[in-house]
Amino acid sequence: MLQYIAKRLAGLAPTLFIVAVLVFLFVHLLPGDPARLAAGQDATPETVELVRQDLGLDKPLPEQFARFVSGALRGDFGRSLRTKRPVGTEIAERFMPTFWLTVTSMSWSVIFGMGIGVLSAVWRNRWPDRVGMTLAVSGISFPAFALGMVLMEVFAVQLNWLPTVGADSWRHYVLPSLTLGAAVAAIMARFTRSSFVDILQEDYIRTARAKGLPESAVVAKHGLRNALIPVVTMMGLQFGFLLGGSIVVEVVFNWPGLGRLLVDAVGMRDYPVIQALVLLFSLEFILINLIVDVLYGLINPTIRYR
Repeated sequence: MLQYIAKRLAGLAPTLFIVAVLVFLFVHLLPGDPARLAAGQDATPETVELVRQDLGLDKPLPEQFARFVSGALRGDFGRSLRTKRPVGTEIAERFMPTFWLTVTSMSWSVIFGMGIGVLSAVWRNRWPDRVGMTLAVSGISFPAFALGMVLMEVFAVQLNWLPTVGADSWRHYVLPSLTLGAAVAAIMARFTRSSFVDILQEDYIRTARAKGLPESAVVAKHGLRNALIPVVTMMGLQFGFLLGGSIVVEVVFNWPGLGRLLVDAVGMRDYPVIQALVLLFSLEFILINLIVDVLYGLINPTIRYR
């Protein structure tokens, strides 16, 4: 297992290098002049040129990329073109609100999604299944920004129960986490149902029932554990998507997280921040996939890694 983890970690470098090349080329293809944005619309051409030199944007692209990579290897992603603060500081201040929003959203969505999926599989083609899958399809079909605005209108404006701006208390997390986790809960419900239906048709499930085991024990002990492997895969992927893809929800709720930081950086052509955030999101996906692979071995001891 340790050897497998070491091999996977060794593969981080070439993957992140490819991502770095792609994101560097992408941000430099974005329309707009970051030097002009930093200097202001009323700045003279001479002032804009001085700002461009100060930011290092007058250098050839290969030289800019070499400086970016060398700094990234030292953990230095430069300074934000917008705020003039270190990029690491900007990201560190925004990381925890996004992280806890993701954890909160993932926690309730997994619990409810898996619960609905198991109930739908056990009562297949009956009313619990129909109700559960109707809710799942609704959760997938309803856009996140529309759901967020509906929740704000009902619970913040009409009922005045919950706040809509800030991340200071647990009450601030309720509406954004419901908005962010709704689609994940729906996907988990459908995926769990599909996996569980296949498991319930296996011979060892019929054997367990023939032995006289209670249905709850058959479902929880024999069915759930064997159905978890594909479900854990989906959980890992969805966690990565939530952590890196909460942009829409953060904009709707003005959430002080990484998604909002990325939107602001793209709007101001803040190259260092964009590059650092994309690399961070890529690293998160790689590490989450590694954790998922390790969990396979814990769920199913027959799996061996080489």
